Amino acid sequence: MKKLIIINGPNLNLLGKREPEIYGSNSFEDFFKELQKKYKSVKIVYYQSNIEGEIIDKLHEVGFNYDGVILNAAAYTHTSVGIADAVKGIETPVIEVHISNVHSREDFRHVSYIAPSAKGVITGFGLQSYELAIQSFL
Repeated sequence: MKKLIIINGPNLNLLGKREPEIYGSNSFEDFFKELQKKYKSVKIVYYQSNIEGEIIDKLHEVGFNYDGVILNAAAYTHTSVGIADAVKGIETPVIEVHISNVHSREDFRHVSYIAPSAKGVITGFGLQSYELAIQSFL
């Protein structure tokens, strides 16, 4: 059985409440339950933190024994050399995902420190971005 982890960064715990015109009105927890039901043949776990170091620690923890990481580092995508180095330092392939199309937003969101070390990047498909990442690992 494939083992995947979804790691969400800062403010994604507010999905369903925060800026629904950009991020939609569904909570991530409800969406995650739907994913688990749909992909019963895959072990999918979920982790969220607003703290950069905790995300780095989680990448270190899973980066050598999982089949894939689906990472939405949120704002840290554009600022964190530490998370980028963690992605570079692990063996597990990482797919960078974003709910919104970051290229249609502010200029600072057009730069990803993670993308150069990621297996791929999926952006702009709403919560469906996560499902596309799961499918890429299957």
